[in-house]
Amino acid sequence: MRRSDREIANWDELVDVLQRANTIRLGVHGDPYPYVVPMSFGIEARDGQIELYIHGANMGLKHTLLDKNNNVCIEADIFHRYTETQTGLTTEYESVIGFGVADVICDEEAVKGLDLICSHCGFHGYTYDTAVLSHMRVYKITLSSITGKRRFV
Repeated sequence: MRRSDREIANWDELVDVLQRANTIRLGVHGDPYPYVVPMSFGIEARDGQIELYIHGANMGLKHTLLDKNNNVCIEADIFHRYTETQTGLTTEYESVIGFGVADVICDEEAVKGLDLICSHCGFHGYTYDTAVLSHMRVYKITLSSITGKRRFV
């Protein structure tokens, strides 16, 4: 990282940024271009491991690409404001980038994933018909690395 003074090195602080972010951008391998899609997500962080949960309809480009290569990159950020400094304009922000593997999950694990997604979106305890699982895929992304950066004036 070029600006180590802005690095978020503490694991709890990295998790905190993810918990406060409302969207991740999921980057997957495409051909000839990378494919990036914004996603709602759920998060579980424990024992130094971060797992993110996403979902989508049963078909589509995201699923086709993940079937070919499930190595992913995620990005999340929190924009605070634009501000003026003595040297010009800048942005106050917090962001994380992580790398990991996205695996399709089923049954009770998929229900857990959907519950975490609902909770993260502000609907803790939301009741839904689990029959919706037959119309979607739920993925668990296990991050193998994560870095973060922030700037406040």
